[in-house]
Amino acid sequence: MTDDAARTGERGAAADAPAPAEPFDARAVLTDLRAELDGRLRELTGSFDELVAASADSNADDEHDPEGATIAFERSQLDTIVRHVRHQLAETDAALGRVEAGTYGVCEVCGRPVPVARLEARPVARTCVGCAA
Repeated sequence: MTDDAARTGERGAAADAPAPAEPFDARAVLTDLRAELDGRLRELTGSFDELVAASADSNADDEHDPEGATIAFERSQLDTIVRHVRHQLAETDAALGRVEAGTYGVCEVCGRPVPVARLEARPVARTCVGCAA
């Protein structure tokens, strides 16, 4: 124990303290998110193409299929997910644009800083919590 630590009563506080958190690296987080979304979009569009190809060769009467969802419903559901992922990609690209412009982390409504905790939870956030409500 050092003399200073002995005087203040500290015992190995540095050893017991958690390691400091890495600073939030918006560019890295957004780049990783974009790569993940891009991979998911490729996978989903491949699934959509397979579904369309499979249904083209089928004589199934999906209007009256007692076994479950219709092919049209499955197509619609997959299309909705693809549109959602494309929207997430657009939001991620816009956030990367804000990083480049130096406006990332600034609320687009009130101009105050967006808390880091919000950006960590939702990296594409455009507004602070107060303005989002």
